[in-house]
Amino acid sequence: MASPNYSFQKRQRELAKKKKKEEKLSRKAEKSGPTDGEEGSPEGDGQGAGPEGLVSPGGEQI
Repeated sequence: MASPNYSFQKRQRELAKKKKKEEKLSRKAEKSGPTDGEEGSPEGDGQGAGPEGLVSPGGEQI
């Protein structure tokens, strides 16, 4: 009789947990909708990072 492969079983459990967690987060994000800081925020979009992307309060690029 073959012995059980515990590392395979553990990996399958971890993948199932990860998938369930991602689904839960996506459902939670759908339910709550866009919040402040997620949509349309210049800080969170990744553009303008670094000194060449700085903008003064008057709208002029520094």
